[in-house]
Amino acid sequence: MKKKSILLVISYNFAVLNKKDMSILQIGDRAPSFNLFSSDKQEINLQSYTGKNVVLLFFPLAFSGTCTKEVCMMRDDISRYNNINAEVIGISVDSVFTLAKFKEENALPFTLLSDFNKVVIKAYGCLREEFAFGYKGVANRSVFVIDHAGIIKHIEILENPGDLPNFDAVNEVLNSLN
Repeated sequence: MKKKSILLVISYNFAVLNKKDMSILQIGDRAPSFNLFSSDKQEINLQSYTGKNVVLLFFPLAFSGTCTKEVCMMRDDISRYNNINAEVIGISVDSVFTLAKFKEENALPFTLLSDFNKVVIKAYGCLREEFAFGYKGVANRSVFVIDHAGIIKHIEILENPGDLPNFDAVNEVLNSLN
């Protein structure tokens, strides 16, 4: 009995991503649309912010030290963002229930969204495969500035979860939009 060999060749189209720039999104691209649930259990979509500039903050986990520091810095500067027609939105993989408690305990005056299934985090190119304590699949700390027409004007994706975004650069971009 003769043995037959079968060679199966499968071809995929894929983009090779530079590890330093995990995002395939570029400044000038339209921001990916999304629908996520907020800490208030309301479904929120990015299109509802058309006409406003958006600061989209991705953070790894609620209640961690650097994440708390980051969102509290945004809280403390919220009047600056309000005065320049900018909405701040935070996104993490935490549940809506965890985010509700995080928002309450830190008196956060902006929207927090749960991307529990990591759909938006992947769409924005900021998924962190490995994190502390063996956790897998959280957001890289990242910030995107999206203008009133839904165009990305600033991207910063941090490799080190202990680093904070350059908020001076965020503010500079926002000021240039007004």
